[in-house]
Amino acid sequence: MDTFLVQPVSKRAARLSIGAFFFIAGLCFASWASRIPDIKLKLGLSDGGLGAVLFALPVGLMVSLPFSGWLVHHFGSRKMVLLSAVLYPLILCNIGLVQATWQLVLVLFAFGLTGNLFNIAVNTQAVSLEVLYGRSIMASFHGIWSLAGFTGASIGTLMINFHLPPLIHFCIITGTAYLLIALLYRNSLRQDINADDDRPLFAKPDATLLKLGLIAMCCMVCEGAMFDWSGVYFQKVVEAPKGLIPLGYTAFMSTMAGGRFAGDKLVARVGTLRVLQISGLVIATGLIVAIGFPSIVTATVGFMLVGIGVSSVVPLVYGVAGKSTVFSPGVALAAVSTIGYLGFLAGPPMIGFIAEGVNLRVSFAVIAVLGFMTTVIASKTKF
Repeated sequence: MDTFLVQPVSKRAARLSIGAFFFIAGLCFASWASRIPDIKLKLGLSDGGLGAVLFALPVGLMVSLPFSGWLVHHFGSRKMVLLSAVLYPLILCNIGLVQATWQLVLVLFAFGLTGNLFNIAVNTQAVSLEVLYGRSIMASFHGIWSLAGFTGASIGTLMINFHLPPLIHFCIITGTAYLLIALLYRNSLRQDINADDDRPLFAKPDATLLKLGLIAMCCMVCEGAMFDWSGVYFQKVVEAPKGLIPLGYTAFMSTMAGGRFAGDKLVARVGTLRVLQISGLVIATGLIVAIGFPSIVTATVGFMLVGIGVSSVVPLVYGVAGKSTVFSPGVALAAVSTIGYLGFLAGPPMIGFIAEGVNLRVSFAVIAVLGFMTTVIASKTKF
């Protein structure tokens, strides 16, 4: 593993800087998500039409995966963090400007593309800083992203209550992001680990990266299920009152965020392998509780367990992948992300197909099995 050039800033200052970029990424994404209903109404989209349009974002994300790692490797994560951190909020503002469906499709494609470059670059910075610290700090950065999601959703609710249009809302978010960039970018890391020019840029993942990608995929299937189907589960299976339908999603998000802030300390005590093994068991247990006892209280507890289970998996997988001795951090992260995001994209539709053919509880049972596979694959992976 290569050594760093002497860093001109303290580790604490670098951590604050990198944390700010994670916050910007989460804030921008949550701000867009909070105004989807308003934009749907503005463009007169049906539910099916909206679903088709929204697919442009993950398509942009997937398209960017092959070259995001190359860009980060070739130009360095510091430059790519700055580029993507400037473009991502700017594209968010353009979402507020759209007047036609085709415009929204193009802008969402660019939003997904830029967002993934941001993701790879900022995680590469985090991996490099983790090496400097000599201990796990990755989960806390992803916790900041989750905290930014809550903040963005809350600001969105406030903007809606004040009847401010999405464009004004998004411009405020962009201004906030640019202020953070101006104040903290100078403290970002100037060199990445394993930045050798002779490392392969385009090669199939080795066995370790493949297994890490599969772990991420199993976890992200579960995350996608919670994001897209937790409300439907509470509505149709739990039969919760209308005001309590979002309770499952809120429970999941709260424990996922909290678990990420606690994850690094747990890794320091029991190690990465054990945390991943426990995580898979907790995911499966939570889903089994929600399936077997579909009342408001037990399903909420079950979804809370799922949030705890998924909280540290992707951050830990990214942390291990970024320290690959075969690939540069950006390329390794892109490889793992490519496999992982397949689960995020395929999971929600798979649930729908199974639910239509059988029922929603059986769909969640399949997700529970995939969650448990996190434990199985982790047990067969070298860390």
